[in-house]
Amino acid sequence: MAATTLENLQTAFDGESNARAKYLEFAKKADAEGYARAAVLFRAAARAEEIHAANHAGVIRKLGAEPKADIQPVHVGTTAENLKVAIAGETYEYQTMYAGFLEQARAAGDAPAERVFRFAREAEEEHARLFTTALEHLEDWRVAVPFYVCPTCGWTVETVDFARCPVCAVKDEKFEKVV
Repeated sequence: MAATTLENLQTAFDGESNARAKYLEFAKKADAEGYARAAVLFRAAARAEEIHAANHAGVIRKLGAEPKADIQPVHVGTTAENLKVAIAGETYEYQTMYAGFLEQARAAGDAPAERVFRFAREAEEEHARLFTTALEHLEDWRVAVPFYVCPTCGWTVETVDFARCPVCAVKDEKFEKVV
């Protein structure tokens, strides 16, 4: 295991921990503005980020270190502004951050880190898509509908219409309903 892998895991743990805190605040704002479905999406994404952080923490601890997060104050804008922030963050994570972390973990031969980075990258790509859809149709997102989150990888969906998670193969009945 390369020192870079541990640094990447710590960076990812911190990022996921901060994203969780941010999305919980964004959910409160969406609720206050009457965008109940967007609020549920933010809560589901927060749960997914919590799963990612826990996955990263597990690998960090196996490497003999303690996970560290420095939770930053959250700037809360309007729901539309918050969705734009979320889209930018998720897009950066899946296109740049996790892509690089995956490449480095593969090069180092660190399968556990590669696994959790892959799980997070796949889920973040889906989050970016969901947040984009929410922003494009925000006025239609006033009625709450549940979202479902895979407890293993954080994959987030509106409908569980598959037998196993497409990212980690967890059975469909294990998905957590978020309202």
